[in-house]
Amino acid sequence: MATGFDDVQKVFKDNLDTAIKSADVIAKSFQALATEATDYSKKSVEDSSKYFEKLLGAKSVDVAIGVQSDFFKKSYEDAMAQFTRVGEIYTDLAKEISKPYETFAVKFGK
Repeated sequence: MATGFDDVQKVFKDNLDTAIKSADVIAKSFQALATEATDYSKKSVEDSSKYFEKLLGAKSVDVAIGVQSDFFKKSYEDAMAQFTRVGEIYTDLAKEISKPYETFAVKFGK
């Protein structure tokens, strides 16, 4: 009887340890996402400020259109790079969060 109880306690402890590891991975990933969002927002504000300065300094409509085109092109490229980084963080999160549960698959697969 004691071995059955010990087995249940071990399984419960293993489940708790796995849940804690998963929560830690999630917390670190959300921190990375928050850092990415903050950095991107700061860069976006700086780029927008520079854009308006250049736009106000334009001497002709052609120059203004060129400044505007360059800004939108750079903004698009920056956004795509940011989406890629965020996607990589989510992909890493999915991989890391599943690692602790792989041991369960091995244990119960036997």
